[in-house]
Amino acid sequence: MPSTELPSVPPTDLVPKAVSVRVAEGERLSSVGLPGITLTVRSRSPAREGLPLALYVHGLGGSSQNWSSLMAELDGTVESEAVDLPGFGDSPPPDDGDYSVSGHARAVIRYLDATGRGPVHLLGNSLGGAVTTRVAALRPDLVRTLTLVSPALPELRVQRTAVPTGLLGVPGVAALFTRFTREWTVEQRVRGVMGLCYGDPSRVTPEAFRHAVEELERRLQLPYFWDAMSRSARGLVNAYTLGGQHGLWRQAERVLAPTLLVYGGRDQLVGFRMAHRAARTFRDSRLLTMPDAGHVAMMEYPDTVAAAFRDLLADTTGPGDGTDESGTPASPSQGS
Repeated sequence: MPSTELPSVPPTDLVPKAVSVRVAEGERLSSVGLPGITLTVRSRSPAREGLPLALYVHGLGGSSQNWSSLMAELDGTVESEAVDLPGFGDSPPPDDGDYSVSGHARAVIRYLDATGRGPVHLLGNSLGGAVTTRVAALRPDLVRTLTLVSPALPELRVQRTAVPTGLLGVPGVAALFTRFTREWTVEQRVRGVMGLCYGDPSRVTPEAFRHAVEELERRLQLPYFWDAMSRSARGLVNAYTLGGQHGLWRQAERVLAPTLLVYGGRDQLVGFRMAHRAARTFRDSRLLTMPDAGHVAMMEYPDTVAAAFRDLLADTTGPGDGTDESGTPASPSQGS
């Protein structure tokens, strides 16, 4: 489900010269060309050599910027890279127009195969949680641990507050929505999405709000953004209907990697009641419930999520993983 931005109809059919994407202190952006896709990757310079790699995957309507706070918290623990999925953030649309969960998962797999960096610590939020679950099930060789923040896994009783997001994938609804919201300002759109995604929107600083407005203004200039949003929403809804071995819950059962599950008690998009079902389904899982968090706990409480992630690493990694026997990040003389 969505993370931090809500798109609108772009004003032109031509791609203008877009405003530069914001890069926080300590971050850098790079572009990686792969068969059929080009991905923008946000990374932080590792605190030292030999740290294991963590790869972060954002949710519907979001971007790699959703992970900036958590990436900063994990400096010295992992080397961090966050991808912009095709059609989101600063990544252009995929050549084949495939915005399904499987299509996004293939993009992540292609990136890891091309860079040869696996296995990695894989983290996903919302739609990114569904995508990374599929990656972990299909390619266990690429995933060392899996961390899911409010993963968008199928629910039988979807919360009413999440229904409008699912409807974005229905043909014709997107055009109706944009006509209805034509007079909304960018600030109003950002406040609305933050109200939906944050457990306590007052935690958003004025600076963070300004950055979100600037990013939405930039993305509204991209003529493919609305198409990427609606097609990805449709792809997620379609994934919910799949049964058998392709069903997301069935694939969750197949995940071998140790898994950290993070659920917010004030999440309006993914039911808090799904937390215990997820804990029962993922075979090697631990559960962190955060009563005051919403849909993007890694943005609201990055310190708490980072602490739980470090505990996961301490309990599941060791020599050869950039850690010592206790799972503490090793000094250069202790590990590779």
